Amino acid sequence: MIATHELTPTTSQAEMASPAEPAADILSDGAASNEFVAAAIDLEGMGRHEAPSAEPHPVPPDRPFGATAWYRALAQPTRAQLGLHLLATQVKIGIEFERVLKQGLLEFASTLPHDAPEFRYAYHEVIEETQHSLMFRELLVRIGLEVPGLGWLDRMGARRVARLGRKFPELFFLFVLGGEEPIDWAQRETLRSGRPVHPLVERVMRIHVTEEARHICFAREYLRHRVPLLSPRRRLSLTLQAPFLLNEMARQMMHPSAHVVREYGIPRDVVAEAFTNNPAQRASVTASLAKVRDLCVELGLVTPWIRPVWRALRIDTVAA
Repeated sequence: MIATHELTPTTSQAEMASPAEPAADILSDGAASNEFVAAAIDLEGMGRHEAPSAEPHPVPPDRPFGATAWYRALAQPTRAQLGLHLLATQVKIGIEFERVLKQGLLEFASTLPHDAPEFRYAYHEVIEETQHSLMFRELLVRIGLEVPGLGWLDRMGARRVARLGRKFPELFFLFVLGGEEPIDWAQRETLRSGRPVHPLVERVMRIHVTEEARHICFAREYLRHRVPLLSPRRRLSLTLQAPFLLNEMARQMMHPSAHVVREYGIPRDVVAEAFTNNPAQRASVTASLAKVRDLCVELGLVTPWIRPVWRALRIDTVAA
């Protein structure tokens, strides 16, 4: 997780009159009327033969690893197992991200009066994210592979990020978009691609992208309201941290985990070929951040003096 600077708040969130309140009310109503997401999949009613682990799960040839000669030279069972392992690590990352998100939302809610629409919305989102975590955990069980969570250093960073919900909510909600937008983009691309997807995995994706649309909408509207009200010091901090945070979040969401690289002995040059130095993959990362990057431009966070940093990290449109 990216390191963050915790600044003392200058304006209590309870003191602000938010034009985003109608949006918070509408989004809360949408969440409250939603059925329990895990039940919607009827996981308990599905036989074990439905588990993704019961079917071959090779990496498609148009995906980063699938296009490498190293992957094509592997035995078919190993190719299938690697594809399943990549899926399992993505699910685990989703669980870890949503854990930090829930903690941060509760910190955020602790700064608000109980009758604030944002307070109500935050608790509805915590409920939905908890349901997502249960859904992801059940999918992980059915995949049949146990993958490690965050290392100790990332866990320390995750705790700091969660505290931002109370101490620096604008940076926290940028973190939210940095995690939500890339995975939302990747899932929508998969669903649109026409590639074969396991029915259970497809169902999880469709539920996730539908419900995350509310969460993304709230984060964007909150930032549109709050960022113009920031003090010069806080605005500078947000401007400086935004490109590094978004780049790191996209990397964690869209690159293979160190665990998978070690488990399969994937050479560094293959990882570089498939991800770091792959123009198609870099274009995908840039595209996955397009909406949040455009929001940062709209909010005046991509200034002429900070734009070279965005370009150096290859997450700016010019660098795509």
